[in-house]
Amino acid sequence: MATISSPGIGSGLDVQSIVSQLVALERRPIDLLKQQASRLSTQLSSFGLLRSYVSNLQSAATQLTRSSLWSQTAATSSDAAAVSVAASSGAAAGSYSVEVSQLARSQSLASSAYADSSVVLGQGTLTFTKGDGSTASVTIGASDTSLAGIRDRINAAGVGLSASIVRDASGARLVLTTTATGLDAAITRIDVTGDPGLQALAYEQGVPGDVEETQQARNALARINGLDIESVSNTLSDVVDGLTLTLSRTTTSAVEVKVSADDEAVKKAVQDFVNAYNDLSRFVAKETAYDEASKKAGALQGDRTAVGLVTQLRTLVSQTSGASSVFATLSSAGVELQRDGTLRLNESRFASALNQRNELAQAFSRADTLDPSVNGFGERFRLLTNSIVGTEGMLTARTEGLRASIRRNEQQQERYEDRVALVEKRLLRQYQSLDASLGQLNSLSNYVSQQMNAINNWNKAK
Repeated sequence: MATISSPGIGSGLDVQSIVSQLVALERRPIDLLKQQASRLSTQLSSFGLLRSYVSNLQSAATQLTRSSLWSQTAATSSDAAAVSVAASSGAAAGSYSVEVSQLARSQSLASSAYADSSVVLGQGTLTFTKGDGSTASVTIGASDTSLAGIRDRINAAGVGLSASIVRDASGARLVLTTTATGLDAAITRIDVTGDPGLQALAYEQGVPGDVEETQQARNALARINGLDIESVSNTLSDVVDGLTLTLSRTTTSAVEVKVSADDEAVKKAVQDFVNAYNDLSRFVAKETAYDEASKKAGALQGDRTAVGLVTQLRTLVSQTSGASSVFATLSSAGVELQRDGTLRLNESRFASALNQRNELAQAFSRADTLDPSVNGFGERFRLLTNSIVGTEGMLTARTEGLRASIRRNEQQQERYEDRVALVEKRLLRQYQSLDASLGQLNSLSNYVSQQMNAINNWNKAK
């Protein structure tokens, strides 16, 4: 008798295997939908990257349209170790001769010497008067009466003083140093109210006492283009418009500070634009190509949106513009189209174009809402990329279309899964019924065979 495979009891049929194979046929549309879903997801991912590349080009093009880029200046110093300089957008081109005769510095005061920092002076109030006439008070409480406690209390008060304990041959001294340089921040007087021991910290500038001035405050003294300058700080941020001069040491000869147009910033902005364009161009070329060796196509091969985007960009590169009377094309400004569709910055031609800075600025940044033909190249690319990645742009529409296709695909898969589950149940019922019928027939066949054998045996025995 044949081996019975569950659930084919009695019939010998492998019902589960038969049903599984039939269900696999029913699942074929689901497998195809899953393959389609994988392709759609790959395309969606590629369009996400494409959007990122277009956004990078958008940012680079927008930078070229900003007037601040073309008016930006850079400052240099002939001796940065003595006078360093930083320029802001408001700095005008020019040259400045800077001489430094004195640096600004802080004031330091020192108390009398004590045995150690735990010596108790007492409670009370210290009132500090500064060179600019302002005052600040510090209250010394019961827990702050030691020399160390007074130090900590002054530091915590935020009154423009740094307090420390300095130990010399005579003992521990409370040293007060102004946190700001210059005469305005210097302490001219310390008034004390409270315990007698605390009175030892009283001070009046120029009057002998327990507290002495160990370092006088000074203002910075300099000459800029023959004009005398005095400052409480070594950082001169309001002397020359748009410039911040930092004085680090006195000079024996004039330091030359020059402010000129920042050609490097403009060159970098144009190179960033070229790089962003090339990154986008190479990405689209890879995603729309067919690899003969591997027989595989890029995720966006044949996609009209991707192909149309490249067409628009290349058309824009080759167009002429009336923004400048000198630079009518990108190539005339030093940005050249290569045979592989990428751009290259011709540095010698671009350097020559920078000699006509105003015209070059117009060529890239000019904007005219009434006459697009006179828009600069940067403005044109800005408008195009805005339209591509905007809420109604081609990439937005294509991305939303792919997401909708993926949702429909998922819904179709769910419907097919439900259908396959019903088919599987039906097939199991049918084959189980067949299995039972065959089992009964097998039993009947066995019974008939047994009876026939019995008859034969009886006949032989006669």
